Amino acid sequence: MKKTVKVIASLFAAALFTMSASAQKPSPRLLSPTNHTLVLIDYEGQMAFAVKNIGIGDLRDNVGLVAGGSKIFNVPTVVTTVAHKSFSGPVFPEVLEFYPDQATHIDRTTMNTWEDKPAHDAIVGKGKKKIVFGGLWSEVCIVGPALSAIDEGYDVYVITDASGGVSQEAHEMAIQRMVQAGAHPITSSQYVLELQRDWARQETYVAVTSLFKKYGGAYGLGIQYASEMLKH
Repeated sequence: MKKTVKVIASLFAAALFTMSASAQKPSPRLLSPTNHTLVLIDYEGQMAFAVKNIGIGDLRDNVGLVAGGSKIFNVPTVVTTVAHKSFSGPVFPEVLEFYPDQATHIDRTTMNTWEDKPAHDAIVGKGKKKIVFGGLWSEVCIVGPALSAIDEGYDVYVITDASGGVSQEAHEMAIQRMVQAGAHPITSSQYVLELQRDWARQETYVAVTSLFKKYGGAYGLGIQYASEMLKH
């Protein structure tokens, strides 16, 4: 009888351990530094001038968060522009801060990045089944590659507050269209924090909190405040 009780207790303990281990396994729907490619599209002056759904200052901060986060976590990243020298102009400083080698930026004539062979080859060549898009404009240069990638079997995420349209309606209708097709909407802060996931990850802790202090708005001020005030 005692032996039977011990066996049952051991099986129960093993079951509890299995349940505990299972509960700690993150969803495969979450982004990690190694399971996706980030594509930054047309963050250029001429494209930003017409954006109406978000203030340009907020947009630039959000782009800084995304670009900086991707660099901190070594995410495979493609930066692409449209008519860089003849129309759209220079890339945002917030992108150049982290991806300064403009020789690696892919310039296109196509509005749909997916239809440009060098850009398409660069994106799919990263070998990731998840693709995260952010850029200008939502209703043209994000819708095109997002829908195209979904149709080719990719799991697509769109950073809504790091993308902009020529009106609130244009941006919202673009996001709705992509979501209806299967895309996942996320925000810039969500993107970076999903990559960090655990504040005990000390190897990226300082870099991430410093990034938020610079580009994280009120949250960044909160981090700065706490780090200073908790010293006393």
